[in-house]
Amino acid sequence: MILNFEAIIPSIPLILEGIIVTLKFTLTSLACGLPLGFLLAIAKISPQKTLRAIAQVYTSIFRGTPLLVQLGLIYYATPQLTGYTISAFEAGVLTFSLNSAAYSSEIIRAGIESIDIGQWEAAQVLGLNRWQLLRGVIFPQAVRNVLPALVNEMVDLLKESALVSTIGEADLLRQAQKVASEKYLYFEPLIIAAACYYVMVMVISFSAKKLEQRLRYA
Repeated sequence: MILNFEAIIPSIPLILEGIIVTLKFTLTSLACGLPLGFLLAIAKISPQKTLRAIAQVYTSIFRGTPLLVQLGLIYYATPQLTGYTISAFEAGVLTFSLNSAAYSSEIIRAGIESIDIGQWEAAQVLGLNRWQLLRGVIFPQAVRNVLPALVNEMVDLLKESALVSTIGEADLLRQAQKVASEKYLYFEPLIIAAACYYVMVMVISFSAKKLEQRLRYA
């Protein structure tokens, strides 16, 4: 096996430029997906059957179909159905946000329902309405319970963002593939991209662990 990392050293800055695009996709999608996931979770525990049904159908659709298919539908079908030429960035963020919301809603719902029923009853005895109960009693405890699962969702989102390379966006994987095709070397640029993904995941995991420790002793 012959490796030639020296040949791609001049192209490393080009590969690293993709990190910015990858992080932009991940953070924007997370910022949009988490609030939507929160609303879906609230709908799933709502006493109104219609809201519960809508939230369950939404989650079923996005959890039951491949993310790559969803990305393709939004990117290629939007111009056909609406006449609007959606950009690769818009298609990626929209797809990842909608998909992440489905998974996040299940995580948040499970965290809320994990709170002991006695605390719900005690708060109701004190005269708290449903929103006051959720905001002041349930949510603070649920956050501690679901933080590890939400971090896993963020890590998955970061790694799945590589799919935007299939629609031409210059993310980390796409930049590595570009260098590979120019240099006719594939192992070296792809292993550098893999190392970048690994470092980003480790930073997220380390930061989340520190936050979890702070919340535990807060």
